[in-house]
Amino acid sequence: MTSTDLPVDNGVNVEALLGARNALADTPEIARFRWRATNSWVRGTHSESTVESFYGFGEEQRHRRTFRFDADHPEAFAAEDNGATPVELVLVALGSCLTAGVASVAQQRSIQLRSVRATIEADFDLHGILGADPEVRNGFSGVRVSYDIDADAGPDEIKALVAQSQKRSAVYDILTNPTDVSVEVA
Repeated sequence: MTSTDLPVDNGVNVEALLGARNALADTPEIARFRWRATNSWVRGTHSESTVESFYGFGEEQRHRRTFRFDADHPEAFAAEDNGATPVELVLVALGSCLTAGVASVAQQRSIQLRSVRATIEADFDLHGILGADPEVRNGFSGVRVSYDIDADAGPDEIKALVAQSQKRSAVYDILTNPTDVSVEVA
């Protein structure tokens, strides 16, 4: 028996995902979600964010536990390096979202994954954020995602997995399309 004769199990319940998608046709209001995080300043440039609840499927939802994320700047920026930088957390979000999509699409297409590794890099010029050059943007000037995937599939099938993941990734969409953001003081 070859590995392709075994049932594919990438840990994704595709039937449940497709069932949720079908349920949206009958009750489109359950598709409206509100994600949230709370961020609290600790000291210097160090802050802690927590994620514990969200609104979806027509009611408040709670994660099984509270997730905590520290963010800070490195010592090279006269900070204490108590966590990843906020821009690194954006890269984490992009890689995590795309990789979850790869696993989901692979499961749906009956492709067994053995390993998936993404390297996410972004170019950033400090002249912008430090106000040294008003012509330089404050954010990334470019982002690259490079995958190394070992799976029971050929190179074209693997490229198609990644392309479909990119097409359906919420974080990829957020980063590549303008999103209205409002900031207010309570």
